Parts: sequence; C-alpha cells; structure tokens
Amino acid sequence: MIVNRCFLKAVVMAILIGLQPFALQAEDGKYKLIFSDEFDLPDGSAPDPTKWGPCPREGATWSRWISDVPEVAYIKDGTLLCRAIPNPDRRKDHAPMFTGAMHSKDRFSFMYGKVEVRLKTNLHAGNFPAAWMMPQPPAKWWPRGGEVDIFESIDTVNRAYHTIHSHWTYDLGNNSNPQHGFNEKMTVAEWHVYGLEWTDSLFVWTVDGKETGRYPRAKDEEALENGQWPFDHPFYLILNQSVGDGSWAQQADTTFTYETYFDYVRVYQRIASASQMERGSKTSRRRICSWLPWNW
Repeated sequence: MIVNRCFLKAVVMAILIGLQPFALQAEDGKYKLIFSDEFDLPDGSAPDPTKWGPCPREGATWSRWISDVPEVAYIKDGTLLCRAIPNPDRRKDHAPMFTGAMHSKDRFSFMYGKVEVRLKTNLHAGNFPAAWMMPQPPAKWWPRGGEVDIFESIDTVNRAYHTIHSHWTYDLGNNSNPQHGFNEKMTVAEWHVYGLEWTDSLFVWTVDGKETGRYPRAKDEEALENGQWPFDHPFYLILNQSVGDGSWAQQADTTFTYETYFDYVRVYQRIASASQMERGSKTSRRRICSWLPWNW
C-alpha cells in the first residue's frame, strides 16, 4: 500500500509539535499534588473509605486499644477527629480505652515526595498522638522495613518529635550516626503544619515550612548493608490518637478523653524541570525522525 508522503509528513510534524507544550508544563511549579484529604465530608461521617481504613488492634503501645467504633475517628468541622475515650462497657471488650487510628494501607502509598499534615492536639498526661508512615506490604518486618515519624507528641510537653526507626537505629543502636530523631519546642495545642520531604538520599522535616531536622542516606556500604536506609520502597500514611503506657508517654488517664484534630493531609511529588522535559522531548523527536527519509 502506497502512503501519501505529504500526509505522512503532516502527521509526523503534528506529533512533534504536540510534544512542545508537554515540555513546558513543568514550569508551573516544583511539585504536583498526588494525594490529599481536606476532611470536608459531613460532620459525623467516617473518613473517606477510598483513602482511609481503621488500623487493626495489635500489641504495640500505640495500637493496643485501637477500636473501629465510630466515636474514635470521624469528621468534625472540616477535620478528622481522632480520639481516645473511656470504654463504657468492659464486659464486651476488656480494653480500658478505645483509640482511633486510620491508615491509607492498600489504598494509597508512595515513594519519595513531600507530605504536609496540619494538626493540633490536646495536652494531658498520657497523650500520645502521631502522623507517620510505614512500608506498604510486601515489605520487611519492623523495624527492618523502616518507620518514619512525621509528628509525635507526648503528655503535656510542648514539643514536636520527628524520628526514623530501622534495624540500623533500633536494633543496632545507631541513633546518632546519623542523628535519627529531632524535636523542638512547639505549642502543639495550636494549629501547625508538620512536613516531611523524602528523596532517594535524604529526609527533611519541617514545621510551618521551617526545617527542623534531616536524616541522610549513608555513603558507607557496610551501614547500608546493615539496614541504615530501608527507604527505597512505597510507604503508607497513619494518623492516630494513642495513649502512653509509661515507657515514653506517661500511663494513660483512662477517665479522660484525648483528642487530636487533623485539618488536612497533602502529598506531593517532584515534577521534572522544563529543561529535563525538553531534553526528553528532543530525545523523542530524534527517535521519531530516525526512520524518516533523509530527503524529508
């Protein structure tokens, strides 16, 4: 079959021209939003089930009293309210309190990017809320799979904590090689934006846009072989209101109602620079043109 050469040339040129706007899209900004929840459902609603599900009750301090009763995690005034409440009937469930914890496991996970969580919590002995990340299965068991704490708070202390956990830090005790945890004085009962930027070689924590700590990937192969950087894997998000057991946060006050409000969660990933996109489009044009007759 003979194809009209002018028609074919016009098609090819249209393809090449069509690559140009794509090369310029990156000029709009450094990041693109890939996940967000503004928690704007009606009051009393459960959080969006396409994004969040209740964490299971397990044996760790933070998860030992988790419940799926609606009173511990629901939408209120455009926020996600996670609570720890006294158990009204211990004949049905022996846990002295019910705590709220939501995760994006099997719904949303990502590798590398920037996370921002706006939240506030109350101050009371035993308070232990968090916004953090765990590896999306399949992954190594804890702590070999890694854990990244974007925000934690304890008791009545006006400090925000940010921490890395791994085999390197937890099992081998390398807590300062490099420094794996940071904290700063902060009025945690007021609204603040807690951020984390994650690349293939670095974590950077921020509060209200100001850097508060960084954790780099080691350059030493022995450290890497011993689990210093298990962070080249997708992670999911966790938002929870837990209570202490005396090991870090104080023992829970089982007569008190603890509350942490999450205003929004936003996750961004980097987009290529315009020059990178242009190089990519030039490569595509060269590949297309490689089969064109020289006399075109």
